[in-house]
Amino acid sequence: MERDNYNILTDEELVKMAQEGSATAEEFLINKYKELARKKSSVYYIMGGDKEDVIQEGMIGIFKAIRDYDENKNASFRTFAELCINRQIISAIRKANLRKHQILNESLSLSQEDPSDENSDPLEDRLPASSDEDPETLMLMKEIESFLQAESGGIFSPLEKSVWDKMMEGKDYQQIAAELGRSSKTVDNAIQRIKKKIYGYLGY
Repeated sequence: MERDNYNILTDEELVKMAQEGSATAEEFLINKYKELARKKSSVYYIMGGDKEDVIQEGMIGIFKAIRDYDENKNASFRTFAELCINRQIISAIRKANLRKHQILNESLSLSQEDPSDENSDPLEDRLPASSDEDPETLMLMKEIESFLQAESGGIFSPLEKSVWDKMMEGKDYQQIAAELGRSSKTVDNAIQRIKKKIYGYLGY
């Protein structure tokens, strides 16, 4: 079939052809819907990524829509494609946020001892060594640190800000408590509030 003739076919007909192995029909649909993927992508943001990463996820959603569409079970292909695009982008965002959550939790835990156990080892000794060697982890931890250096004054109380600054210097609970003239319990409570505020501010 001539490429120009694809314009007279319905999306559902094109999908069927693509599912039967027509690369031309698949390419036609992808080109037709890539603008929709761009529009859908414009309202989302993947932490640690950029605009093109979101668009790429939207395009993956189109591929999946073509692969999985069943006219006997679904509404129009366009409706199904929108659903697949949104679902793919949201899934990618959730994965990115989960990864950021794990790394953020790790970054807040490094070099801190558990104040409830005087004999406990520093958490940095109990974490996998590979976490410090993973370029992605290092990059995301640096991103988190840069963000908080700029924003911490606006989301932390004076005590929390002082505790956070000491944490970033690599101080443990006891050192922070001694330098600030506070009890270890007070410092621990401040750190727990800091974690909650960071998670909330970053949308976790």
